[in-house]
Amino acid sequence: MADLDELKIPKATRAVAEAVIVLTDQVCADLLDEEYASLARRVVAKLARKRPSPIQSGRAPTWAGAVVYALGQVNFLFDSSTKPYATADDLSAVFGVAKSTLGAKAKLVRDLTKMDYGTPEFLRQDIIDANPMIWFIQVDGLIMDARELPPPIQAEAFDLGLIPYIPALGRDGTAEWLTQIRDA
Repeated sequence: MADLDELKIPKATRAVAEAVIVLTDQVCADLLDEEYASLARRVVAKLARKRPSPIQSGRAPTWAGAVVYALGQVNFLFDSSTKPYATADDLSAVFGVAKSTLGAKAKLVRDLTKMDYGTPEFLRQDIIDANPMIWFIQVDGLIMDARELPPPIQAEAFDLGLIPYIPALGRDGTAEWLTQIRDA
């Protein structure tokens, strides 16, 4: 089970959030993968922190299905050329919720969390790496691909939260660099 303290889930919504997370973890383990499970936990935590929290009303399977469905939409889960792959019917069956209900609730999840194709917080790493929109930044009025810029400018864009990691260092190198800065 995910650490609810680490996810910063308020005590008032923990029981409901935990019920939703148990379902998303189970479905992601059976049908998808750990990366989807991790993303789903973060989405549930974000919903649990909303005031008032929308997950406190409704059924846990509906919210769990909506979270996975919303993540699936922005991560191309329903595209048969991607891995993992599942259909909306698969999600509907595994969560025991009508596909139309999942679709409507998933839109609410996307709206409440501001989730879209350009929000790295909710994207799988392979999608981030392949999505050029994530890497476009404005430098002196010009739109540029951050992956093509010198490392100092990449580092500045990363510090400003404009890109998910420093391309010159890679994902792991960026994490190591951050550790060194914090320890210094």
